[in-house]
Order: sequence, then C-alpha cells, then structure tokens
Amino acid sequence: MNAQQRDIRGVLISVTGGRLLLPNASVAEVITYSDPEVVANAPEWLLGRVRWRGWRLPLLSFSRLAGWSAEDGQMGAKVAVLKALGNNPKLPFFAVLSQGFPRLVTVSAPALHESHDMKDLPLGVHARVTLNDDPAVVPDLLSVELLIQKALDQAQAA
Repeated sequence: MNAQQRDIRGVLISVTGGRLLLPNASVAEVITYSDPEVVANAPEWLLGRVRWRGWRLPLLSFSRLAGWSAEDGQMGAKVAVLKALGNNPKLPFFAVLSQGFPRLVTVSAPALHESHDMKDLPLGVHARVTLNDDPAVVPDLLSVELLIQKALDQAQAA
C-alpha cells in the first residue's frame, strides 16, 4: 500500500482561540448560525439548541468548553453539525459553533505531528497537533458527547 492510500480527508473547523481537526466523515453538514433556543440551567459552553432537519441539536462553544474564550455567535458564524459516536439514540448529532466555513484538508502521516504533554490538554481535547504547520486540536468527541448528555440531563432535572 502506498502513502497516498493512507491519506484521509479531514476538516479544520475554526473556533475562537483555535482550530479543531476532525475526519471529514464526522461532519454531517455546515449551516448558518441562528440564535439557539436557550437551555435553562445549562453550563455556559452549552449555548442552547438549534434546529436541523427536524432535530433540536445541542450547540456547544468548544472555545468555552476548552477554556479558550467566552465567544458568542456573531455575523458570519457557522454551525458544524457533527455525527455523534456514542450510539445514544437521544443524541445522534450535536453542533459546534464555527467561525466561518470549515476547511477541507488532506491528512497524511508525514504532515501530522502531535505536539503536547498529556497533562496540558484542556477539557474535551484528545490531542494537540500540527498539520502542515497549522496548529489544531483533535477533540475527544466521546467525552464531549458525555458532557453534553450530562449537562442536558442536569438542566432537565433542575
């Protein structure tokens, strides 16, 4: 197998204070930002719920979750709808606030370098990486999904 066959398509999602690197297959769609429905008693990183194809998806600010910035949606903001990995029928998708359109990238082994100490990773981050000299983080999507579900459960119980 040659190196070309090991390349994967990825997506760089710009958020305030950083970029998220995800497999292209994990992004279901990118939609225009609109003010989300508020979820009472939710943590500040859970911005609310947005409507998408008949679903009311939780919208999170990854920047707030990771402690990078206290961002809010603004002109030109987009929402990346992500496929959930946890097989939770109540949470098959969730949404992440994005600054502009995500960018398609090719991820190859020679172009990707891990660059962190495990102790320094913020909440929701699996790894810090550099892709062709662009710093980014690989989110820990399963942990993020669990945090979202816990926050929604606690908000409903309150």
